Amino acid sequence: MSVLLVEKSGGIATITLNRPEALNALDTVLRDAIARAFQELAKDAEVRVAILTGAGRAFSAGIDLKELSSGRIERSGAADYDMIAAIHDFGAPVIGAVNGHAITGGFELALACDLLIASENAVFADTHARVGIVPGWGLSQKLPRLIGIGRAKELSFTGNFIGAEQAERWGLVNRVVPAHELMPVCRQLAQDILSCDPPSLRRYKQMIDRGYAVTFGDAMVLEQKVSREHLAGVTAEAIAGRRVGIQDRGRQQQR
Repeated sequence: MSVLLVEKSGGIATITLNRPEALNALDTVLRDAIARAFQELAKDAEVRVAILTGAGRAFSAGIDLKELSSGRIERSGAADYDMIAAIHDFGAPVIGAVNGHAITGGFELALACDLLIASENAVFADTHARVGIVPGWGLSQKLPRLIGIGRAKELSFTGNFIGAEQAERWGLVNRVVPAHELMPVCRQLAQDILSCDPPSLRRYKQMIDRGYAVTFGDAMVLEQKVSREHLAGVTAEAIAGRRVGIQDRGRQQQR
């Protein structure tokens, strides 16, 4: 049985962590499979959105502690090219469909996604300090920027668990939905993303991600530079051709 399932349909790739008996714990094999899958998806021009989720009752329980305690610690942190880098380099939007527990390394994997939709059963925790390790995939920097430094420290310094509703209140996830609606909601969101202009969307994602990593002033300079570069290749005819579709969509969503 494959530890990772990849399904492609209509421009959407659904990637499912498939170690349900181990709560989708991230052992070496699964981490390598995730990295390879996103590398391959990056080469497929037809794939424009990805949905990442877990089989069974967990999104991911994090690093496989059984493997870690056996002495295979050298590859548990940031590698030369790890799964988080592969997700980043994929370039297209990634929706995290958090179906259950997202713990420590699994929490970091969720934070690698652009958008997070949580099932009512989702649970988040950062137990790095309890295990005796520290993050290597971005959690210490991403989490404070998402929910504020005080709340991030509370989670990381205690290892306490929070449920889906609290995660939504804190701004950690975009929304919480009933468990049976999780994948339909994520697929509809992916369809909404697919309806945007592909080159503009990819450049927009790059602009946000690059700007988020620098000061506000530098980010504004970056936006102006990228905007000028992009507009140089946009024609009035192309914008006019999309105008009617935008107006129709606006009317439909206001009903």
